[in-house]
Amino acid sequence: MIRTPMFARKLLFSLSLAHTVAFCVAQTKPTPAPSAAPVVTDHKSYTQAISGSNQVYPMVAIPGGEFMMGSPATEKGRKADEGPQHKVKIEPFWMGQYEVTWDIYDLFTTKNIEKEMAARYPEGADLSKTDASTRPSPSYVDMSFGMGRSGYPAINMTQYAAIKFCAWLYDKTGIFYRLPTEAEWEYACRANTKTPYSFGADPKLLSQYAVYKVNSDGGYKKIGTKKPNPWGLHDMHGNVMEWTKDQYIPNYYAQKASGKVNEPFAPTTKLYPNSVRGGSWDDDALLLRSAARVGSDPAWKVIDPQSPKSDWWMTSASFCGFRIVRPVTPPSPEEIRAYYDIKPIKDFGF
Repeated sequence: MIRTPMFARKLLFSLSLAHTVAFCVAQTKPTPAPSAAPVVTDHKSYTQAISGSNQVYPMVAIPGGEFMMGSPATEKGRKADEGPQHKVKIEPFWMGQYEVTWDIYDLFTTKNIEKEMAARYPEGADLSKTDASTRPSPSYVDMSFGMGRSGYPAINMTQYAAIKFCAWLYDKTGIFYRLPTEAEWEYACRANTKTPYSFGADPKLLSQYAVYKVNSDGGYKKIGTKKPNPWGLHDMHGNVMEWTKDQYIPNYYAQKASGKVNEPFAPTTKLYPNSVRGGSWDDDALLLRSAARVGSDPAWKVIDPQSPKSDWWMTSASFCGFRIVRPVTPPSPEEIRAYYDIKPIKDFGF
């Protein structure tokens, strides 16, 4: 399904166009040639330190395996794009235990914040590593729109911006991070379960595990305030929807089942729609199911007055954020460059 925001419910629509942020185009600097990726010898959970700051990002080891992707025809709330169910093999990887927060995302978006943090926490700081990182200029308004910032998930970024964040983090750490595929996301969310939610089938228990329409009080909450899934991942159900690497194609599962496509994910070839998962603080329980699929929509930028619209920011996606993954088997330097050096697809609003 395509997720179109409800105008009366979104904080952003209370703003007049006179106060709409004027978004800046990217500083188009090329990604430097990647060095050889570190060789992984031990697949265990770890915490990624963000040098030159007090920020860390815990990564959970996700075992490889097979699972049935999608939902059975009998599942309550099932949509046609969730079937047919099909077996998918997943290689081991790491996934962020939490959604990426503003505390970390601001280091990417705003060079001055990165510099200020490095001055406070100089140990291991080397700002030259990210001098060539492509990043957006700071927005003119607080993109959290008053819902909370420190400890809260970053929101309103485009899929392109989330990928460029991963490129910045690679420049900083030398480790390849990326967005999860739809299959990886659902596999990690399910955590070896076959029920509609990772905790079972009873939506009455959802408030223990998720921030959603019933308990959100009209906004997202700090990461990790609810119970994790069986693999220790927080907020896989609710809080904010999460970008994946995939184009959203409603009949992609049917194409895979028929053998028409064999790719492990649907490559992005057009601006809309792209796949987001997990449901949000503004959604009902059915959209928080492990198999529920949602596509991005041009309405997420509806009050951006520019032409073309921003490559970096959504104006009306206060329900959308992301988390990152790291594959155990790293790609080649050429593959890393190809993943990070994407060009934005221009959005002319039609």
